Amino acid sequence: MKDFAGRTAFITGGANGIGLGLARALLAEGCKVAIADIREESIAAALKTLDNQHVMGVPLDVASREAFALAADEVEEALGPVSLVFNNAGVNLFQTIDDSSFDDWDWLLGVNLHGVINGVMTFVPRMKARGQGGHVVNTASMASFLCGPQPGIYTTTKFAVRGMSESLRYSLAPHGIGVSVLCPGLVKSHIYASDEIRPDGLKAGAKPVNTEMVGRLEHVHQFGMEPDVIAARVIEAIRANRFYIFSHPEFRDEMRELFDEIIAEFRDYPEDAGFAQRIGFEKGRREGYKAARAAARGEG
Repeated sequence: MKDFAGRTAFITGGANGIGLGLARALLAEGCKVAIADIREESIAAALKTLDNQHVMGVPLDVASREAFALAADEVEEALGPVSLVFNNAGVNLFQTIDDSSFDDWDWLLGVNLHGVINGVMTFVPRMKARGQGGHVVNTASMASFLCGPQPGIYTTTKFAVRGMSESLRYSLAPHGIGVSVLCPGLVKSHIYASDEIRPDGLKAGAKPVNTEMVGRLEHVHQFGMEPDVIAARVIEAIRANRFYIFSHPEFRDEMRELFDEIIAEFRDYPEDAGFAQRIGFEKGRREGYKAARAAARGEG
């Protein structure tokens, strides 16, 4: 996609952090923009800073399929067909998997994974039916590659978003719809305060908020990358139809080390009984995947 002007964009988690940075960048490109967020007071504050007749706010719990469909209808009635979708809303829980509850899982999966699924399932069929192309950007994280003991559930959701996004890229390429996955590092945002928006119905299994840790995380996030810097890099990547958007170059060496470690784990085992037949199947699959990657890049 080269021309953004006149298109309608829908951004979840749009009232602060990366989402608000994207809103500013897209408005500057001539887009009409809807910012969706669960914090109504944050939407109001964001709209005051944007002061543009082509922007609107929509209260939305991304974990709700019904609410997503209603929000989509409202936005498209007001601003026209959505062809730029930014599934950006996310929450975090800074604890290990073995120290978490089912409520913890339901909360993070609901926002970080099902929120992306709901955005895709709501807008992509409409975009395909209209045949006007477009682009979907799903926000994952460097945590979709780099894993430690915590935050365990967050990491799980981001790995899933990365895999989902890559598969979607290949299936939407024939329809002229691009897909990218944004993998940022530390961002100047309020994700450290995710507990403030945890649904009451999912608090029974929650541990008491560690206010000391939240305070430390708030301090650390002040050194995060400015959302406007990330947004500019996202716009550039969409124009170039790139899949991976690595906004934070400081992770390059660590990623190289990780993939070197992964490749080093392969072993030259002796051929087993089904090896020859299996290789034939895998050759066809490999060629098919390679062709899909090339087609998604607009090659061939």
